[in-house]
Amino acid sequence: MSDDNTTRTLDRLADRLPPQDLEAEQATLGAMLIDPEAVSRAMAIVAEDDFYREAHREIFSAIRVVEDGGNPVDLVTVGAELRRRGRLAAVGGAEYLTALIGELPTSAHVIRYATIVHEKAVLRRLIKAGAEIQACAYDNPDDVQTALSESEQRIFQIAQQRAVRDYEHIGPLVEETFQHLDQAFHKPGFITGIATGLREFDEMTSGLQNGSLVIIAGRPSTGKTSLMINNLAMHAALRNKPAVPVGVFSLEMSSSQLAEMLLCGRARVNSWRLRVGKMRGDDWDRIGHALQDLVTAPIYIDDTPAISIMELRSKARRMKSQHDIGMICVDYLQLATTGRTNIENRHQEIGEVARALKAMARELDVPVVIGSQLSRNVERREEKRPILSDLAESGSIEAEADVVCFLYRESYYERKKAAEEVQAEAEAQVKRTTDGRGDEIDIAELIIAKHRNGPVGTVKLAFNQNSRIFDNIDPFRTAEEY
Repeated sequence: MSDDNTTRTLDRLADRLPPQDLEAEQATLGAMLIDPEAVSRAMAIVAEDDFYREAHREIFSAIRVVEDGGNPVDLVTVGAELRRRGRLAAVGGAEYLTALIGELPTSAHVIRYATIVHEKAVLRRLIKAGAEIQACAYDNPDDVQTALSESEQRIFQIAQQRAVRDYEHIGPLVEETFQHLDQAFHKPGFITGIATGLREFDEMTSGLQNGSLVIIAGRPSTGKTSLMINNLAMHAALRNKPAVPVGVFSLEMSSSQLAEMLLCGRARVNSWRLRVGKMRGDDWDRIGHALQDLVTAPIYIDDTPAISIMELRSKARRMKSQHDIGMICVDYLQLATTGRTNIENRHQEIGEVARALKAMARELDVPVVIGSQLSRNVERREEKRPILSDLAESGSIEAEADVVCFLYRESYYERKKAAEEVQAEAEAQVKRTTDGRGDEIDIAELIIAKHRNGPVGTVKLAFNQNSRIFDNIDPFRTAEEY
């Protein structure tokens, strides 16, 4: 369609009467004026701005004030409230209020009347949002991704407005909760969320819970990405029954680097040997089996660097809509931005990003797992195990998170110390063990420092340095036997 035709079409649409149903509005208000039960039923469905006619908005507002004051809603009390405001004549006087009752078929159908009013209001909001989106597009903004995200958010806000008004009685809620508790009691296991395959962690958290924000924090090169991708994401997509589709947003590593990490982690082969082509023994067979598993795995990767939180949320919504993702991993928090230039400082920006990610977890009803850096303060202390105040750049991270975990590996600091003292003897001074394949194994600690709905504590794990994957520690094997 040409620009001239588009403009003429928009002009014709602007001249059309917006969707509305004045009879349904009158019936809703009439029912509320004669039936006390109709008042609460209608208010659970419609709001003041759902009414198209201004006089009807005034009457509904007066009804709400009378109801909120604990007074009976009828012609006399509503008329008095309108008179107090000086708006009785503007709405048509006492005669119009009487007419609303006289023309009412029955108050028994107030829910249907109110639903019609609300649905027409939704259509009007869609028209308004469409006009705003058109205006934004015609302004030819420089930041197209921000424009897309804001346009998408307008539509989501309309959908959310109705959900906000919905409420539930406690009866069905506690019955449903009891059913879940009963199922948990009678079935083996303790996982109510998404299992991670890390036994002690799953015991303490019952798995990754929908709507929760989980922080995996540590110093650089301690294994944050490996834990999120090779353990949490891969276990969800390949080992859970049924499989849980996972969305991965990698702000640091490229998608090809993540694919290599997943292949090596799944195959349990040395990533360096794979990269330089120095395969040994059954490495190639292992890679082949891993490829068969991963080629159909429901893992979706976006490696946009320095992505804005608006663009990230927009892409996550599309992943949810198209692939029904059940978990999101973001690597890592400090590389995300708000996309705005008027942020006062970096602490404020990180706080906004953390709040947006928590809101995304609730909106999409999935666990969101985020990697996060630790501040350098931990390096200056004698005790290197992280604490909550070590979270880099913002206390908002701790406030928004449901679970905060720290990765600590003693060998990480031993290597640093050894390298600083005597580079040539560094390897000899590092505590390490090897497994049956000669792969280097570190004993790592996953410290659960905050858990909004459960216990905190430390989980011991075995970290395979070569294939970059964490394992449960076998209680029948000592650290030296790994």
